[in-house]
Amino acid sequence: MNYYNNNSFSKAIQVFENLTLYYRGQEHGEDIVWYYGQSLLQEKDYYSAAYQFKRFTKQYPYSKRAEEAAFLAAYCQYKESPEYSLDQTTTKMAISDFEHFVERYPYSTHIPEINGYLDEMRGKLMRKDYEIAYGYYLIEAYHAAYVSLQSFLNNYPDSPYREDATFYLLRSGYEYAINSTEEKRPERLKQVINDFEKLSSSFRESKYMAEAQEIYNKTRAAMREK
Repeated sequence: MNYYNNNSFSKAIQVFENLTLYYRGQEHGEDIVWYYGQSLLQEKDYYSAAYQFKRFTKQYPYSKRAEEAAFLAAYCQYKESPEYSLDQTTTKMAISDFEHFVERYPYSTHIPEINGYLDEMRGKLMRKDYEIAYGYYLIEAYHAAYVSLQSFLNNYPDSPYREDATFYLLRSGYEYAINSTEEKRPERLKQVINDFEKLSSSFRESKYMAEAQEIYNKTRAAMREK
């Protein structure tokens, strides 16, 4: 505790780590796990700190510190959440931990703070999903792009990328339809018309409207050729 109180957290960590082996279930066991986690948090070893705080909640579920430990476990997962372009497994774990916390402690003073973290992390997942779907479009994998963009629009109805996603859905659908077999083409061209109508009704002043109208005209022409 002298190390901890004097901000020598790296030294405190070494001692607390050894003490956890000997004091589990004994008088000072709860304090040791708690301050071990706090020391790791101060050293920004968020991965290890999350583990210790989760361990605390399991070993001491009726402790007066249990709520704070549960919050800190989720918070440390949040701090480990990477940029949106990287793998988002940790982000999903942090979201799950915060959601479980809210269910268990709905009146916690941490709720407003948690809502902010959840919005931030869900925004990462949303952008990640959009970039994946748009990436399929860029490499001209139009069927994969269409499926991914449709899934994106279903999953994120209020996304700021919705206009872009709706347009690239239209373009992907057109390219996929026009290159289909004669048997499949009419049905897929009809879907392009439906997608154009969705774009024009939802985004009447869309920056993509001129290009979307051109796709619509070409689709109509292709349908008449049949």
